Amino acid sequence: MSVISLDRGAEVIRTYAKTLPEKPGVYRMLNEKGDVLYVGKARALKKRVVTYSHVMKLPNRLKRMVAETVSMEFITTNSEVEALLLESNMIKKLRPPFNILLKDDKSFPYILFRSDHPFPQVQKHRGARGKGEYYGPFASAGAVNHTIDLLQRVFKLRNCSDSYFAARKRPCLQYHIKRCTAPCVGKISEEDYGINANQARAFLTGDSRDVQKEFKNLMEAASEDMDFERAAEYRDRIRALAAIQSHQDINIEGLKDADVIAHYQREGKTCVQIFFFRAGQNFGNRAYFPKHDKEDEIGDILSDFMAQFYDGKPVPPEIMVSCCPSELPLLEEAFSQKEGRKIHISVPSRGQRKRLIDFVERNAKEALERHLLERKGENELMEGVAKLFAMDATPERIEVYDNSHISGTNMVGAMIVAGLEGFRKGAYRKFNIKEADKADDYGMMREVMLRRFGRAIKDEISRDSEDWPDLLLIDGGLGQFNTVCEVLKEMGVWEDLTVVSISKGPDRDAGREQFFLEGRAPFQLPFNDPVLHYLQRLRDEAHRFAIGAHRTRRSMDITKNPLDEIAGIGAARKKALLHHFGSAKAIKSAGVEDLLKVEGISRAQAEKIFAFFNE
Repeated sequence: MSVISLDRGAEVIRTYAKTLPEKPGVYRMLNEKGDVLYVGKARALKKRVVTYSHVMKLPNRLKRMVAETVSMEFITTNSEVEALLLESNMIKKLRPPFNILLKDDKSFPYILFRSDHPFPQVQKHRGARGKGEYYGPFASAGAVNHTIDLLQRVFKLRNCSDSYFAARKRPCLQYHIKRCTAPCVGKISEEDYGINANQARAFLTGDSRDVQKEFKNLMEAASEDMDFERAAEYRDRIRALAAIQSHQDINIEGLKDADVIAHYQREGKTCVQIFFFRAGQNFGNRAYFPKHDKEDEIGDILSDFMAQFYDGKPVPPEIMVSCCPSELPLLEEAFSQKEGRKIHISVPSRGQRKRLIDFVERNAKEALERHLLERKGENELMEGVAKLFAMDATPERIEVYDNSHISGTNMVGAMIVAGLEGFRKGAYRKFNIKEADKADDYGMMREVMLRRFGRAIKDEISRDSEDWPDLLLIDGGLGQFNTVCEVLKEMGVWEDLTVVSISKGPDRDAGREQFFLEGRAPFQLPFNDPVLHYLQRLRDEAHRFAIGAHRTRRSMDITKNPLDEIAGIGAARKKALLHHFGSAKAIKSAGVEDLLKVEGISRAQAEKIFAFFNE
């Protein structure tokens, strides 16, 4: 960071500040390539932006940012609340390097009660919401599966799809193992099934003890009527509910719908642990490790974490935190405006809620210690990789490539990315092979390299950027290695990369892999070498991702109708053709005169369909 570049950046900022209004809004700082360096919000843009021109008062991180700034962009908003919501959305989308970033922000699973069917279906759900009632979020798919299993055991609700439900002629296995009441074949009335569904809803909204009491009364009534089989069924339901309640190791009086957030810091890293409580039940927890600089204050980290975390997610009525976020009133106002109801953020200092915060903080401490231990192991392995392949420095980004196809069909290339923090799944890419000949593995690899590095050259990605790889690991033998080297030399990027190919050993034995590296004879590693195991793990992850991408294409191909590719043949005509001939295969074999017999098909269309299948 030179004094000249720092002064230049400060002058750029001062120039923009002169023209800015005293209004709330969002500002972006850009480098010479147009990449966003930082996104910030302000109550008054002019006052906030001008502070960056006083560079001697800034921390080192912001000095580096100012030194790289060559231009700025601005959006004015009606309020600071709107600016906060826009800022968090843009940070998640743009991932600016000088912002505090929330990593691994995956969607959470919910339980969905389908309300558009006489017999509500209960299922796991992720993504955009449609019709129905949603319960959650749950911290993991395992927690959802466990709860759905409970709903089936206690309330005997169906979890099958509507098409499966409509096609049943006799009860399925779920009925025979007492997990469903078989409404598909009339074993239960719509009214009685509705009673079970309402009891399940009551359980998910926190009234489990009322449900348990109702089951107890029904059990006693059945026993008095000498219906001991039915009484035993209610007894088993009561036991299942009691078992669930006994597993709730955290019970806070008055706590209904809330998120509990606590942090722990060590060695310049922060873990933010969040527990989800819905209807008084613990729906699980998840740990996050936001990206930030060592000098960032914990209040700023928590404030940025919460703004990004709740962007696109429902906010519960109550949030408890271990430390006061730097913008607590603004967060409360923004969340309340977003949800259309009052949101309360508190920092408990005594009683049961403080003990709950301490419990979550202990979990954060344990998670961070595990994370640091894993990072230490990853660092040692990366150093081992650098030494093995005679690299000048420890690789920060490793890209691993593999191809997948069956007899040349649905050909897919895959790239996975690994770094010091583990797999970077957000950087994974798949390549649908378009030009290589069928079953030409070398041609497939060539196409993948051309597209990967052609895009990098077009986008002018710097060799010092975190998006530029230090090491390419190719799943293949000497042929794939030579192909990749040839392409990279043609593109002029060979000098900037270390390329290694890893081939499976004789009889595909793990542990007997051969490595191919420029200027070195093929070699193997000892069977128990930890670096070998690490490289195998990378190779296997690329293989898994490639196969998954191939299967997705193959599944789409299976359900694809060739009539979809014929211009001018819409849904009505496709339906008429299939109804007349019975299958796409029969349509393919039909002549023009046969096609003309289908209602709505003109001669021109019949000739077009015939030509499509026969030319």
